[in-house]
Amino acid sequence: MNGAYVARMEEVLDLYAAPPDPARPVICLDELPLPLRDHVRPPLPPAPGTPAREDYEYKRCGTAALAMAFDPHRGWRHVWVGERRTKEDFAGWVQELVDVHYPHADLIQLVTDNLNTHGPGAFYEAFPAAEARRLAQKIAWHYTPKHGSWLNMVEIELSVLSDQCLDRRLPDLATVAAEVAAWEAERNAAHATIDWRFTTEDARTKLHRLYPFGEPANPQ
Repeated sequence: MNGAYVARMEEVLDLYAAPPDPARPVICLDELPLPLRDHVRPPLPPAPGTPAREDYEYKRCGTAALAMAFDPHRGWRHVWVGERRTKEDFAGWVQELVDVHYPHADLIQLVTDNLNTHGPGAFYEAFPAAEARRLAQKIAWHYTPKHGSWLNMVEIELSVLSDQCLDRRLPDLATVAAEVAAWEAERNAAHATIDWRFTTEDARTKLHRLYPFGEPANPQ
C-alpha cells in the first residue's frame, strides 16, 4: 500500500514542480458539500457599541454541492454550485474546462482524488461516445493517493472559500451562488495563488517512513 501511496504522491509533487506550460495547464479539482441554513428569528443588526447578533437556533434547508477547479499557475479558480455531484455533473464540469476555460490547451493535467465519479467513464455516462472520447483525449489524470487529499492544492482554496465566504448561514442555492461568484471574482482579480513548497525531495526526507525501503535523512 505504501508503494502505491508514494508513487502517486511523487507524481503529483513532480507535476507541481514542473515549469508552467500554457498548452498543458495544471488544474486541481475537488468538491465540497455545504449544509444550507436559515435564521429562525431575524438577526439583530449592529448598533453603536454592540455587534450584530443572531439566535443560536437555525433552520435546516437541505444541502448544496460545490466543486472548484483551481489553476495555481494562473491564480485562477472557478466554483460550480448545484444540488448534487454525480458522474454527469463531473463530466459537465470537465467539459466546461475543456471548451470554455481552456479551449486552446492541448491537454489539461487534472489533479483529483479517487472518488468513483472522477474518471473518463463519467464522460461515457453523460455524453455520446464520440464526445466522451474527445473529452477523454483532452485530460491527463493525476490521482492523489488514498488518504492523501492534502496533496491537492484545491483543498487549500476550498478552505479559504469556507473561511472567507461560507462560514455563515446561507439559506438557498441562489444565495450561495451569488456569494461564491463575488468571492471568486475578487480572488481571480487579485490572481491569488498558493505558494506550494513541499517537493519530492522533502517527501523522501520528511516522510521517509512511508517508503517501503525507507529513505535516508537529508545529511544537510
